Amino acid sequence: MGLVGIVLVSHSEQLASGLRELLRQVATPAVRIEPAGGTDDGELGTSPARIAAAIETADTGAGVVVLADLGSAVLTARAVLADTPGPELVDAPFVEGAVAAAVTASTGADLAAVVEAAREARDVPKF
Repeated sequence: MGLVGIVLVSHSEQLASGLRELLRQVATPAVRIEPAGGTDDGELGTSPARIAAAIETADTGAGVVVLADLGSAVLTARAVLADTPGPELVDAPFVEGAVAAAVTASTGADLAAVVEAAREARDVPKF
């Protein structure tokens, strides 16, 4: 079994891909980090098909954490997850939660620990 995977759901393809690049700097390469940003035609928005594909690619059998940036990204992710039991949508800050999840997943932690690390990022002061 592999490590917990991470899916980044954003309205912007560039934002999701950029965050993935940041996470690649803090996570072991074995953590699958998949962006699911933008619409199928390259516009701002979210795509259920992109989210579902990212979940499938990120899943190595240890579970998948899904983080979303804003309102309708959360709604779209929830709709996809209603048909895909298992992955966990986490109420966490997009960047900080993703960093915490990636670092924790790199340690081989289980899904519950990765989810909790992402959630705890909400309460970490920046200064």
